[in-house]
Amino acid sequence: MNAPLRIVRLANFVTPVSGGLRTALRHLGAGYLAAGHEPVLIVPGPRRREEHTGQGLVITLPGPVLPGSGGYRVLTDRRALSRVLTSLAPDRLEVSDRTTLRWTGAWARRAGVRSAMVSHESATGLLGTWGLPAPVARTLADRLNARTVRGYDTVICTTDWAAGEFRRIGAARVVRAPLGVDLARLHPDRFTLSREQTRARYAGRGQVLLVLCSRLSAEKRPERALDALAELRRRGTPAVLTVAGTGPLLPKLAARARKQRLPVRFLGHLSSRDAVAELLACADVVLAPGPVETFGLAALEALACGTPVAVSRHSALPSIVGPAGAVADDTGAAFADAVRDLLDRPERERRAVARARAEEYGWPAAVAGFLAAHGTGATGEAGAVRAAGGPGGGTAVGAAGGPR
Repeated sequence: MNAPLRIVRLANFVTPVSGGLRTALRHLGAGYLAAGHEPVLIVPGPRRREEHTGQGLVITLPGPVLPGSGGYRVLTDRRALSRVLTSLAPDRLEVSDRTTLRWTGAWARRAGVRSAMVSHESATGLLGTWGLPAPVARTLADRLNARTVRGYDTVICTTDWAAGEFRRIGAARVVRAPLGVDLARLHPDRFTLSREQTRARYAGRGQVLLVLCSRLSAEKRPERALDALAELRRRGTPAVLTVAGTGPLLPKLAARARKQRLPVRFLGHLSSRDAVAELLACADVVLAPGPVETFGLAALEALACGTPVAVSRHSALPSIVGPAGAVADDTGAAFADAVRDLLDRPERERRAVARARAEEYGWPAAVAGFLAAHGTGATGEAGAVRAAGGPGGGTAVGAAGGPR
C-alpha cells in the first residue's frame, strides 16, 4: 500500500470556457482523490479564491489576462506562488505549462519535492503556428525542451507523437501516459432518443452535419473547417457546420461565413457537458483540424459518442482515432476528402468503430499512468484504479526519474 501524497498541480491558460486542459485537470484530480491522494490545483483568475471540489482543493490566484489570448490568464507573481507552494508543502509537483511556469522546477528542487512537467502540446508545432520557419522553430523548441528536461524529475507526454520531440534531444526522464475520456457520460445509448430532435436544430433533412468543437484560436486552425465546408458544398454535398467554442478568431470566422454565405452556426461556449455531448452525438462527422494537437480530447469525446472524426495528418490524432477516423493534409480540399471517406462508410459501422476506439481510453487507466509517473499508485480501498492500459498507457520513453 502506498502512502497518500499531496499532489499540487499548477496550470496556466485555464478559464471557465477552456476545453481539453480544463477537462483533463478535472478528471485527473478526481482520479487522484479517488485513489486516496490529496490533489490541489492552482490556477490564475481575477481574484484569490479557495474551493473544495470533486477534483480536490482548487486555489485561484490573481493573474493578469494575456493580451490577444481571448481571456487566458497567467500566474506571474512568482513570490506569491512560491509562498503558497511552501505553505502547502507538496509531496509531488505537477506542472501543466512549460513556458511561464518552468521556474517552478527549480523551486521543487530546492524544496526537495519530486516534480513532473506535463507536455500538453508540441513546442515545435506551436512555434510554427506563430509563423517561424520550420528550422528555427525546431531549434528553439529543442532549447526549450532541453531546459524543461533539466528542470524537472520527469516529463509526462500523453502520446508518442508528443514524446518525439524529447526523443530528438536524447531526453532520458520522459514517460508516456495517455489521457482519457468519460465513457459512461459520453455514450451513444444516452442520446438514442434525443439524437434526431437535437440534430433537427442544426441540420435539415438530407443535410450532412459537421461539427467543430474547439477553441477558436490560431493554433487550432478553425478556419480549416470553413474551408472544408465550402469545398464540400462546391462539390455538391449538402453540408452544414455547427461550431461550439469561442476565442479570438470568432469575429473573423463569423464575418467570413456571412460574406461567403456559408451555412455555419456559431454556438459560442457551451457550459453544459451534456449539451456538448448531444451535439457531438448527432453530428455525421466531427472536424479536428488543429495540426499541433497532442491528444485531442474533443476528438476522443466525439468517438465516445459514436461519431467519427476527420483529423490533421500533422497532429497526434491519427494514432489516437485509428480506424475510427480519417486523416487529412492541412487544406480544405483534403478535409473535404476525409469527410467524404467517412460518409461513404455505412453509418452503423462507422459509429460502432468510433465507440470501440474510444473504449481503449478510459480515465482510470489515465489516472493510473499519471500516478505511476509520480512514482505512486492507489492507496487503501481506492486500489480499483488499474494499471495504465490502452494504447501507449504508462510507457517509459526513457528512464523515468526516480525519487531523489
